[in-house]
Amino acid sequence: MFLTISTSGTAASPATDLGFLLHKHPDNAQTFTTSHGIAHVFYPEADPERCTAALLLEVDAVALVRRGKGKGRGGAPDAALAQYVNDRPYAASSLLAVAIGNVFSSAMRGVCRARPEAPAQPRPLRVEVPALPARGGPDLVRHLFEPLGWTVTAEPVALDTEFPEWGDSRYVGLVLESEALTLSEALRHLYVLLPVLDDAKHYWVSSEEVDKLLRAGEGWLPGHPEHKLITSRYLSRRWSLTRQAMERLELVRLAEADDSEVEEIDNAVEEETEAEEKPTPLAVQRREAILDALRRAGAARVLDLGCGQGQLVQALLKDPSFTEIVGVDVSMRALTIASRRLKLDRMGERQAARVKLFQGSLAYTDKRLKGYDAAVLSEVIEHLDLPRLPALEYAVFGAARPRTVLVTTPNVEYNVRWETLPAGRTRHGDHRFEWTREEFRAWAHRVAELHGYEVEFTPVGPDDPEVGPPTQMAVFEMSTDTVRVAKEAKAA
Repeated sequence: MFLTISTSGTAASPATDLGFLLHKHPDNAQTFTTSHGIAHVFYPEADPERCTAALLLEVDAVALVRRGKGKGRGGAPDAALAQYVNDRPYAASSLLAVAIGNVFSSAMRGVCRARPEAPAQPRPLRVEVPALPARGGPDLVRHLFEPLGWTVTAEPVALDTEFPEWGDSRYVGLVLESEALTLSEALRHLYVLLPVLDDAKHYWVSSEEVDKLLRAGEGWLPGHPEHKLITSRYLSRRWSLTRQAMERLELVRLAEADDSEVEEIDNAVEEETEAEEKPTPLAVQRREAILDALRRAGAARVLDLGCGQGQLVQALLKDPSFTEIVGVDVSMRALTIASRRLKLDRMGERQAARVKLFQGSLAYTDKRLKGYDAAVLSEVIEHLDLPRLPALEYAVFGAARPRTVLVTTPNVEYNVRWETLPAGRTRHGDHRFEWTREEFRAWAHRVAELHGYEVEFTPVGPDDPEVGPPTQMAVFEMSTDTVRVAKEAKAA
């Protein structure tokens, strides 16, 4: 079984960069031992204009059955002939997905030490899988890959070309093409969807598979229209594991803050007031602080990055000084809710012209984000794994480069003021970290210095003399020198 990955190149970015991204040199044929056979990586073509990497997996079907004896599936001592004579050596399946995970693990994670910026860059990609088992046929193949940004060609393979009346087999010849995806995204799509289409895993499915699914599906699986089918098939329809994965998927909100849940904890401690009035929710205070900062910056065209369900976009629309508002989120479900909240389908033409919502991941550069006055990252960064934070920094501060960037994040020191929040717990189930004021300031100063910004800090909410405010906000402004250089470059 094998697949090929091809890309084209330019003078600035030659196609042979594929070798750096895959960590496999184009001039060498390389061999790797996997748990199911021998994997070979080689390059049928490698020049600056076009480069193709091939992954060939030689499956040892006999050893595969023998290792499974006495271990459940496929392990009966008197194994049927079908266990030895089958399509595993020829058709792409879960075994090829395992090989992808083993051989291209660094590329899947988006790591390239030689060229750290390269993994985050979308590039032209063409993936070919000559024989792919597809339970559900070509239509299911398209339903799985097209929502992820692929152009899909799935041609059914005839049972026998000499006897066309026999009809088609369950295999398709698959070609995937995209101009807007990174190699890491492509590999993670294949890692999950190959076994889903095969609808069979040739190894024992344990609870560890849930973690593998969520890691590989980060950023795209929660919002996929077929996420239930994908989850069920990937976990071999094991009900307990599927339920566990679905529950965790509900909490996975990469680059997204859900204000409705945060407010429940934000308001766990009420301030004493003479009139015994209900305090303003922290989420509302946060939005007001953001609006004030944007007005002071004179921003008219604003990006809400990780817009979630559209609360900030809704607030921005109420102020006519914000002439263009763009909400970006990785979750299609969140964008659907935001669209309903804003009543986009009933909005007047003039008002509708001011707002756009589109799907995007903040871990990758996006040309659509360039040219705006300001960008807001409200309760977003803490939803990313720390190793992925540099990719966001580059995408926003290095590539999009708005004049003003506002970043809000929880102040972990303030958590002790909430009696309802257990010690050691984060405010939201999907928070990967929560920073102290010192940690946040160190991060903000480093990012500002690296990308030519100046930064100031503003407390949001009651500023406790001992532990600080519940929310901390950094206001990044592009430095005068950086603005001057940018204007000179544009004029030239």
